[in-house]
Amino acid sequence: MKRKIYQELINWKDTNMQKPLMIIGARQIGKTYIINEFCKNEFEEYVYINLLEHSEIIKIFKEEISTSEKFKRMKIYLDKDINLQNTIIFFDEIQESEELISSLKYFNESEEPFKIICAGSLLGVKLKRLHSSFPVGKVKMLNMYPMDFEEFLIANGNQGLMDEIKNCYNHITPMDSVLHNKALELYKLYLCVGGMPEAIKNLLENNKDILKFDKSIIEDIYQSYLNDMNKYVDNKFEASKIESIYKSIPSQLGNQSNKFQYGKISSNARKRNYETALNWLLSSTMVHKCPILNKVEIPPLGFIIEDHFKLYLSDVGILLNMLQVKYNDIILDNLLQYKGIIAENYVATQLIANQNPLIYWESGNKAEVDFILYNNDGIIPIEVKANDNVVSRSLNVYMKRYNPKYAIRISSKNFGYKNNIKSIPLYAVFCIK
Repeated sequence: MKRKIYQELINWKDTNMQKPLMIIGARQIGKTYIINEFCKNEFEEYVYINLLEHSEIIKIFKEEISTSEKFKRMKIYLDKDINLQNTIIFFDEIQESEELISSLKYFNESEEPFKIICAGSLLGVKLKRLHSSFPVGKVKMLNMYPMDFEEFLIANGNQGLMDEIKNCYNHITPMDSVLHNKALELYKLYLCVGGMPEAIKNLLENNKDILKFDKSIIEDIYQSYLNDMNKYVDNKFEASKIESIYKSIPSQLGNQSNKFQYGKISSNARKRNYETALNWLLSSTMVHKCPILNKVEIPPLGFIIEDHFKLYLSDVGILLNMLQVKYNDIILDNLLQYKGIIAENYVATQLIANQNPLIYWESGNKAEVDFILYNNDGIIPIEVKANDNVVSRSLNVYMKRYNPKYAIRISSKNFGYKNNIKSIPLYAVFCIK
């Protein structure tokens, strides 16, 4: 399946590849697949090394010898005469070797034409907990996320619909009502399966019949995430805290306080006891943090309160799995309060996929704007509505107080522009840069 990150891999190739490339992202989002496709399609020779399958290479890089000697011994072990001029090397599961991560500096500084790409499970967590030094400035890093709605449309063969969505977004002109309704139905399907490639593949294999979709795929991914919390931690006590935070997120999103509360994990939970566990989850990219804006001023990231935040799950399909929502209730619009919560989490994942940092605004308990966007037009408020009821006192409060160039309201309504508010349908969030 086509992934937008492929173009970023091409951009790296076109800038001589002197810096090794490291792809960071959660498990099961398609890192290995897309890197394999890139390496096979764009290079004459390709060497794939999965460190989980080659423990001897891990041992070689632990030895007290020069990195050039380590690389030489690795070639002998693999029984490969690697032509560096024409070959790219992909180290998968690189988190298994701190020494190899440190050796990326050598590959960057060497006069030899090394072309190195690497990825791994929970690599973000590993980098935060390295005992050896990380080669800062010697590695190009790219973040990868589950498939967004645009990639979902491409996978579905809806290129024409995607192009029309982009055209209507760019000109803020209403889409044909038939196409608008079709896009909304596809949006509902996306909510059900989320952006995990294996889940989307299964939906397509079943002709987009959600009743035939194998929901165990998402459940298995969810369980693998829980297993990682036990595998990649220092002790079981810490693993328990990580799991407790993660499992609390669906109910936390429904808090009337509109923020994450440690007390919702357990009655005696305190920040100081869960801070390390929270940082683990954030580094894993299984969750995304959305802090509150303390002051509406440029640059907004300079005026956030780190300790006052929301947490969103990295994939809306996993959210539905954790909530045990019946797919028919999504398709038939049977949800009430959680319909809005699911839509909000969906929007968060789409904004993150476009490299937009998550921030929200609140005025005491009187008004709240779901997201704040900072672009060439200044600071832009974004309100999320799960249906076509777009009355929003909070957005009006914000606009009267700060007079933004315009506001964005995301809902099930068609494209439009009225009273300085851009109406953007839920299926078009991927267009917001």
